[in-house]
Amino acid sequence: MIILSIPAETEGVAKHYNELDEFYREVWGEHVHHGFWHTGRETPKEAVEQLVHTVAQRAGIVACAQVCDVGCGYGGTSRLLASEYQAKITGLTVSEAQFEFACKQTAGKDNPQFLLCPWEQNEFDPESFDTIVSIECISHIPDKPEFFRQIHRVLRLGGKAVVIAWLANPSAGKFSTRHLLQPICLEGRLPGMATADEYHAMIFKAGLALDGYEEISRQVRKTWWICARRLTWKLMTQLKYIKALFDRDRSNRVFALTLFRILIAYHTGAMQYGVFNISKPLNASPVNGYNPSDTI
Repeated sequence: MIILSIPAETEGVAKHYNELDEFYREVWGEHVHHGFWHTGRETPKEAVEQLVHTVAQRAGIVACAQVCDVGCGYGGTSRLLASEYQAKITGLTVSEAQFEFACKQTAGKDNPQFLLCPWEQNEFDPESFDTIVSIECISHIPDKPEFFRQIHRVLRLGGKAVVIAWLANPSAGKFSTRHLLQPICLEGRLPGMATADEYHAMIFKAGLALDGYEEISRQVRKTWWICARRLTWKLMTQLKYIKALFDRDRSNRVFALTLFRILIAYHTGAMQYGVFNISKPLNASPVNGYNPSDTI
């Protein structure tokens, strides 16, 4: 696992998304996650929604299911799951800007509901949810084993979770690690980047079952070509983007460079994108039957 010497904290993650709020929504939209291209001809909107549908289908989400969207961002995934699958959604984010935006989109409605809360510090009752979905959130979590322990705690027996993660290729060389993966973690407020096998071990250690895993980097990497083109165009045509890029008070302005690092990391294979299908076995031990101090 790639671990930063100066790990990112929850406050730093929140600041990253708060500071770049306007730019994220303008460059990519309300779904702050990759698109999934089956044919390569999908529009960006179709691709990002296709990823959500893929998650919903793998998780087996049905009407009235209690679903937690961990790292819900602007609430795009939560709203889609509520409207198209009639599930009862609770979304969590640590970004005040994302939380306020998400709440405004569903003002006057009781589904989905949004909470401003770190996943590791949630106060949900044990076995509160039928399903948990988390798209690209775990990369921001400092204590990754605790991420899965919380899934075990709040997921009902037989419940399913689908977790999508940014991954380090275990075969990445020293150059790629030093000049791509480590800077991506630092600039993107990621405390570390694990490999697929390391996540497999954490899942089992938490008392969960890994029902399936798929690496889909080739189907999602087009996201960054599109973002790169859009950002380049905005830098050429909108003064506020130039000002933001050279504003020293914006500590997260370096993410404009990170975007291109990610693009290169995908195309060199140094970085991967994986989907984990997880379940809580019917014979799982009681929710408090593990030692929270255990480490991987």
